[in-house]
This record gives sequence, C-alpha cells and structure tokens, in this order.
Amino acid sequence: MALFKTKSAAVYGIDAHLIDIEVDLYSSGSARDFVMVGMPDIAVRESRERIKSALYHSGFGYPNKAVTINLAPANVRKEGAGFDLPMALGILGAMGTVTGLDRHMLVGELSLDGAIRPVRGVLSVAVCARDLGIRNLIVPAENTAEAAVVEGVDVYGMRHLAEVVALIARPAEFQPAAHNGTRPAEESATAPDFRDVRGQTMAKRALEVAAAGVHNVLMIGPPGSGKTMLAKRLAGILPPLTFEEAIETTKVHSIAGLLRGGAGLLHDRPFRAPHHTVSDAGLIGGGSGMPRPGEVSLAHHGVLFLDEFPEFPRDVLEMLRQPIEEGSVTIARSVMTVCFPSDFMLVAAMNPCGCGFYGDATRECRCTPALIQRYLGKISGPLLDRIDIHVEVPAVPYKELRENSCAESSADIRGRVDCARARQQARGFYNSRMPSRLVRKHCALNEAGERTLEMAMRRMGLSARAHDRILKVARTVADLDDSETVSAKHIAEAVQYRSLDRNYWS
Repeated sequence: MALFKTKSAAVYGIDAHLIDIEVDLYSSGSARDFVMVGMPDIAVRESRERIKSALYHSGFGYPNKAVTINLAPANVRKEGAGFDLPMALGILGAMGTVTGLDRHMLVGELSLDGAIRPVRGVLSVAVCARDLGIRNLIVPAENTAEAAVVEGVDVYGMRHLAEVVALIARPAEFQPAAHNGTRPAEESATAPDFRDVRGQTMAKRALEVAAAGVHNVLMIGPPGSGKTMLAKRLAGILPPLTFEEAIETTKVHSIAGLLRGGAGLLHDRPFRAPHHTVSDAGLIGGGSGMPRPGEVSLAHHGVLFLDEFPEFPRDVLEMLRQPIEEGSVTIARSVMTVCFPSDFMLVAAMNPCGCGFYGDATRECRCTPALIQRYLGKISGPLLDRIDIHVEVPAVPYKELRENSCAESSADIRGRVDCARARQQARGFYNSRMPSRLVRKHCALNEAGERTLEMAMRRMGLSARAHDRILKVARTVADLDDSETVSAKHIAEAVQYRSLDRNYWS
C-alpha cells in the first residue's frame, strides 16, 4: 500500500481554495477498482478514464492495483476537469515515479494522449498559491500568461504530462514564465469616439457627469436617435483600469471562460450588452451545479448596457436592485453560497412608448395613454430610483446631422472626468458610492441651493432616495466645475437629470 499527496485548487465565486488530493494504492484490489471520494461532480468522476489513457500513452503505465483518491476537504463539492493533472501526478507518486511535490500546486485537464488542456479560473488559482506560500505552480501552457500576472509564484506552463514529470525530476532544466503583471494600457485604440456623434449635447453632458461620478444612466428617446451609439462610447471616457481592478475583472472573465488563449490581464473596461431575452441566471448569475457569474459580474468595473429596457422581463430587472446597491451579488445554493462582484455602471436605453414616437415633433405617436403607461410601468419605481440620471435623447435635426463642425473627442472629455474622479478619490469614494451619513457633509448647500432643491422635491414628488441621488449628482457636477461647494446651478443641473420623473412617470 502506497500513499501520495498533491495539491490543487478549486474556484468558488471568484476566489480559489486549496484542495488536497490523496492517492492510495491497494495491492489487494485490481486495476478496475478506481474509487473517488470527496464530493466530486460528474466531470471529476469521469477523469479516471482520461487519467488511465493519459498515463498509458505517456509511457508510464498504470498500476495493477486498486486506486482510491480523496479530494479534501470532503464537505465541499469539486467541479471541473482541472483536477486531472494533480490526480495523475498523485498516482505516479504512489507508484514511485515522481517525488517531492510538497512545494507544487497543479491544475489542468488531460487529453487521452497526455496533452494538457486549458482550464478556467487559473488567475484565482495563482493568487491562492501565492497566499498559501506555495512557490511552484504548474498550469496548462495556454494559461501561462494569465497565471504569470501574480508575483511571488513561479509559473510553469506545460503542454504534456511527460513534461511535468521531467520538470519535477530535473527542475534546473526549466525556467518559470516571466512575470507580466504590467499596468493596463492607458487607452484602447479600438474604442469608439464621441467625435462621431452629431448633436445630442445634453446627452453627452449627462454621460460625462455619469462617468465622472460612476452614476447610473437611463436614456429615453425615439428609435434612431443615437442612444446605442452614445452608450458604446461611454467606456472610452472612463479612466483606465487600475492594476487591482484589472486583477478582479480578469478573475471574473477567467472563471466564465471568456479569456482568449494566451491572454493575461484584461486591459479595457468591459462593456456588456445582453439581449432583452436574457434569463435571470444569465443576467445575475447562477445556473445548475456550481454558480457561474452573470452579466452584472462580467461588467464589473465597466458598463452594463441594457437596450430596450422595458422589454426585459420585470422579474429579471427587479433582480438588479441588490447588485446596484451593494456592488456584489450573492447566489445561494443548497451546498454552498457564493458571492460575485458587480460594481458596474448601468446604462439603460428605451423608447418613450411602444411605437417609440411619444413626444416626437416629426412623427405621430399611435399609442393611447393607457398603452404608454403600461409600457412605462414595466419599470418599477424602486428600480427607477436607483438610476441617478434620466436624460432625453431626441431625434437629431437634419442641420446638426449634416454640419461639418468637429465634435469634442472622447480624450478631451476623459481629461475632465479624470480630474473630477481625482477629487473624489481624495475623499475616499466616488460620489455615487458616498455613504448616506456623509452626504450632508460633502453636499452642503447654501440658501439658494436649499430653495432650488426644495422646490424640485415638492413639484416632482421625489422620494428620499431620489433626494440623496440629486445631491450626489450635484456634487459630481461641482467636481467637474472644479468647485469645492455645491451651488444652486449645480443643483439645478442635477434636478434636470430627474425631469423624466415629471414628464413620463408622474
């Protein structure tokens, strides 16, 4: 009887946790006896056939003994094919073919010929190895750039099981991958530019305010007015990802299997635009088995764009409340509860009615008042209250559409956004994330400002949440104006971004 141990990791949420793999061989059994314990899922249980074939085709053979493998801790479900490689090495260790894996963590899926295939969540595994003080990390070659982002770990990208055995036997012959944890690029060369947008001065200003204070935005206007075009350019005026933000964002995309082969850190802020037929699990996360991140998490530190906002199922839209408020989403299952980050900017776009031309000066609306209210009623008041800025995007007049004057570029707008965000970072938070207890301190008003806000609250019948959001937006307008105080004109502009409450929902 021989016992051998290897180390691997399993990803729960966006973090990886150590999994100890214990392999025991029994001479009293036969090679057909292969028992796996420790709550493995179907993909893990099927690995025994892949491991047997990989060992034979790699020239190591297979023990003519009973094999028992324990995945510890036993009370946590194990999912995925990433345990193939450490289990195969565990069997080789129990056979006496390899030794000395105490300082190694392994992850990878095996092909029948012994080739190592890429797996998800390798960045999280590398962070786990670093935190546990495990020096050597062996990963599939296609995941090397992703794992090499993490400092303090020697990452070895392997293509075949035989290479791994050679590395363990003769480590001096192999060099770890170079650390590539560089800061993201300052600007994406492929980002669409606001210079392409004709007219829509009001909408552009609203998106600038939203980008400066990380506020949620709802754009409402007829078809073809440029709502989608504006939304796609929002990411171009956002500041570049910091290194910490890039790590978090890349973790989520790695777990979802969305990283390109050989990719390291994500350089651009994500822009996610799910179709209105998306399910609740697709938008929020979940699914069968191990919960997976949804669109709100894939948009972490970026933009979640929901076009045709009222066409989304109402129960799906209502699920947005928790991620908008808390910046994370918790998914509970019978065996575990996982938490995914979801700190995103919500940008929604919609028509003013079913036909799309209510309030349009050039086309006649065919909808009755009852139909218009039914259409708008698909968006609940509590959800609407969580959207800081509502802006109308009317059809662009022909003269503005054809004028030759050059519009302001995204780079110019982003310069002002960067300055405004720097002021907020000095306070310790972005304005949209300002704690309620600090609103009065940082958004103090003079007498004129108090009168302006009181008048707006009374006339428009706004809620207490809307009151706080107006103050936060006004604070952002003041930051863009390079002003220490919030004045009446800043309040007036912020109130202007709640005008849809009066025009449509009242």
